[in-house]
Amino acid sequence: MRCGSVWSARGCWRPAWSVWGCRGPASGRLSVVCGSIGDVRSAPTILHLDMDAFYAACEQAAKPSLRGKPVVVGGIGPRGVVATASYEARVFGIRSAMPTAQARRLCPNAAYLHPRFLLYRQVSDAVMELLRALSPLVEPLSLDEAFVDLEAGGVAAETSAVRAVGEKLRRDIREATGLTGSVGLAGAKMLAKIASEAAKPDGLVVIEPGTERELLGPMTVRTLPGVGPATAEALRRAGITTVAETAEAGEAELVRLLGKAHGAGLYAMALGQDDRPVVADRDAKSVSVEDTFEVDLTDRTRVRTELVRLADRCVHRLREAGRSGRTVVIKVRNYDFSTLTRSETLRGPTDDPGVVREAAVRLLETVDTTGGVRLLGVGVSGLADFTQEDLFAQLATEREAAETAQAAPEPAADDASEPEPEEARPRRWHPGLDVVHDEYGAGWVQGSGVGRVTVRFETPWSAPGRVRTFAVEDPALRPGEPLPLVGGPEAVQSSDPAILPKSLSAGGGDDTESVGEEISSR
Repeated sequence: MRCGSVWSARGCWRPAWSVWGCRGPASGRLSVVCGSIGDVRSAPTILHLDMDAFYAACEQAAKPSLRGKPVVVGGIGPRGVVATASYEARVFGIRSAMPTAQARRLCPNAAYLHPRFLLYRQVSDAVMELLRALSPLVEPLSLDEAFVDLEAGGVAAETSAVRAVGEKLRRDIREATGLTGSVGLAGAKMLAKIASEAAKPDGLVVIEPGTERELLGPMTVRTLPGVGPATAEALRRAGITTVAETAEAGEAELVRLLGKAHGAGLYAMALGQDDRPVVADRDAKSVSVEDTFEVDLTDRTRVRTELVRLADRCVHRLREAGRSGRTVVIKVRNYDFSTLTRSETLRGPTDDPGVVREAAVRLLETVDTTGGVRLLGVGVSGLADFTQEDLFAQLATEREAAETAQAAPEPAADDASEPEPEEARPRRWHPGLDVVHDEYGAGWVQGSGVGRVTVRFETPWSAPGRVRTFAVEDPALRPGEPLPLVGGPEAVQSSDPAILPKSLSAGGGDDTESVGEEISSR
């Protein structure tokens, strides 16, 4: 989508003056078209930022040899799922939530990398800091997405002013991180999100107040928030496929089809009515962890052991956040992909690992696992802003969580909306992992298997680096930390001289495989 566009009520992208209905830029007259909505602001002062192919873009920025090439981030095992694909990979039909095995068939020469959430959080923090400089009202939705209320930040309620803020934000993000983001500006959150989607990749789109109903009408009903495959199918069976048809059906019919809350809410959205405010520092509703196993668990004792391990990891995260919760939830995905959840509400909030373990085990007793378990998860919801003052239990939990993490089976990345996978265990040498070699400096794992690990030595600010292969137990090779994406060697905060690139990383050629090849994904 062309940068700086404005959405026309006729469903095409036009210069701003043609949308406003005046004679042209020189006329100076603005006559807003009909169809304005009462619950939408009179100026497009709500900004929605969505970073472009965020995980994959971070990897391309960190790895010069992958720039301009297909990159897939997600679970790399046989049951892995794609979390994010670069735009180069999307050309081959690869999409988020697709099984990695299918993605490999579509594009076997792509680089398949394990997620590095430490890097993604660092980049996200830098982006969110830029957003908070614009307004005190910033509502993060995920690591790479947020709403901003520009009006609360004192930005003039004029299209030219908010457009200038959006363009400057895009420039600042590129300068601070080397990445691109797409910006949508509108008078309501729903419309701002639609605009940012239309702006992808690397663009800015403004939806002028007054054009909302004609804009939304021809769009598919899946455009509206809360409409997933099941809801869309229910509407399709009733002959409803577009937003206009949803509005024409009326609230009573939608309530009959979908229930009172969902039907009434969907009707309001179809009319473009969205008065939801931008909420700063929105609290997490739950804390959860889960693992997908490469081989189905059929032994009941093993299932219980894994569940206890997950409960401890969940409590560890809960305490890191300084929270406690009163509802324990377990998730079990069976061999046939059927998924069950069970929950138990306690008498009061807790962060006691023993209490969470016992509740999880009780819930497991109500689930038949004889056919085999593909995935297990444990979560705590109903969060409260306090932690039980049990220092010894806390220290024990952290120690147990660290020990069990070292013995954990490799998790496969699942649907992007599911709980964030744990960081990779260093000595597994997952593709994409940061490493440091005593002689060659900083690099990343390209692949490993049969006792060998292949490393490409390059940094975010170097030329594409060369490749070397080592024994997996080579004492000179060790896990590293993500390097800053911009700023060069002087930005490195480390006392380890081996972090800085050696002469090898300045080389321009490959000694072994192409960037998309791996010795093994294990």
